[in-house]
Amino acid sequence: MTSTSDSSPVVAVVQARMSSTRLPGKVLADISGMPMILRQLDRIARARSLDAIVVATSADPSDDELVAVVRGAGYPVVRGSLEDVLDRFIKAVDETGAQTVVRITADCPLHSPAVIDEVVAAFFASGADYASNTMEPTYPDGVDVEVMRASVLREVAALAVDPPEREHVTLGIYRRPEQFSIHSVKGPRDLSALRWTVDTPEDLAFVRQVYARLLPAPFEFDDVLALISAEPGMSRTGADSKRNAALDGIDTGVMRHDT
Repeated sequence: MTSTSDSSPVVAVVQARMSSTRLPGKVLADISGMPMILRQLDRIARARSLDAIVVATSADPSDDELVAVVRGAGYPVVRGSLEDVLDRFIKAVDETGAQTVVRITADCPLHSPAVIDEVVAAFFASGADYASNTMEPTYPDGVDVEVMRASVLREVAALAVDPPEREHVTLGIYRRPEQFSIHSVKGPRDLSALRWTVDTPEDLAFVRQVYARLLPAPFEFDDVLALISAEPGMSRTGADSKRNAALDGIDTGVMRHDT
């Protein structure tokens, strides 16, 4: 990781927990001999725009095993409320001194270092308070990046009393476009129908197939696209499972959001 920004440090905060509703314990599911969370952290660590990575999980005993695995691999961990994920992010900012926060969820083991760098660069170039490639989705579900000023995250934490805003971290930012400047990052083509996140056993099976075919090379975004182009029968799409299901029934304002 080598940050190229003029505002340092840039810290990726990866939110993770064992008590996933649809696929409990998925973050420690085996992918080619390694827990999923470590596969994802290994990919994130290749992003050149980051100064540090921290995993934000809960203080609940259900996450003790996750903490042991992540710390055993040498990554720092911040623990906080199980439900108040925003509070976990503030703890991460406090402990790392982050000025810029990159939010990533731990159910995306096909995440792209290049896309992380692209969104971070767009954030700094735009001068916005918040930038994301999820508001107008053009990337596969599971390659989601949100970047924000740490000061804005603190401001939202002081304002947010709505439980969904405490759980979904950045909801309080893009619900307030009149208060915060927001920048949408779009890719060169629309790949939003592709599903690369892990919420179901079928999602996990797909990711395992990708790793089995592409390891041991440090594969990237285009390599996964080439694989599913050559083997379209293995691909997952939004028709298999709904994108952004975690926000069903929640007023998100004018913006869209990742899970």
